[in-house]
Amino acid sequence: MIVIAVDGTAASGKGTIARKLAAHFGFHHLDSGSLYRLVALGVSEAKGDPNDEGDALKAARAIDPAKTNDPRIRSAEIGKMASLVSVFPKVRAALLEYQRAFAARAPGAVIDGRDIGTVVCPDARAKLFVNAKPEIRARRRWLELKAAGYARDEAAILNEIKERDARDASRATAPMKPAADAVLLDTSALDIDAAFKAALAIVERSLTSPPKG
Repeated sequence: MIVIAVDGTAASGKGTIARKLAAHFGFHHLDSGSLYRLVALGVSEAKGDPNDEGDALKAARAIDPAKTNDPRIRSAEIGKMASLVSVFPKVRAALLEYQRAFAARAPGAVIDGRDIGTVVCPDARAKLFVNAKPEIRARRRWLELKAAGYARDEAAILNEIKERDARDASRATAPMKPAADAVLLDTSALDIDAAFKAALAIVERSLTSPPKG
């Protein structure tokens, strides 16, 4: 099975790039962040505390991946809670088995997240780490929310993105960082078509190279 790992920061374009890569190659796609959002939703529905590992773990063990299209998990509140529950080692361990099983699906899988190339699928044939300047990512998220009918302050979104970056990069378990063999893709000056074209070129080079190990 071929696995393409697309890691990166929030609003960098990694999710859209991953979906396009999956469609191009006819592979399955998994947004691993949606799993943590489902955990956050479960905590919220149970009126639990996202800073409590016990509450988060209980929700992680009860998630229903079929609910990944639930629009509630895309709210800013759930997104913030997802970042909080994702720091817990037991929560990450509970979701690891599901992600690895998904990666084994034929004919291949594209998984995006923050620790796919480093922890979930370290043997992935192709690895990308997608990033963009925080200000660019904040503007993208602001436009996305505006188009969806949500009025948000762009400066507040920028602060949230910086806080999320710091929290994800500094957590003790599976911190967000590029895998040693990942190719970095900065999308700051790229629209989505150009970003996908650049990503596809990187992946195709990786897939035509001899398998690692």
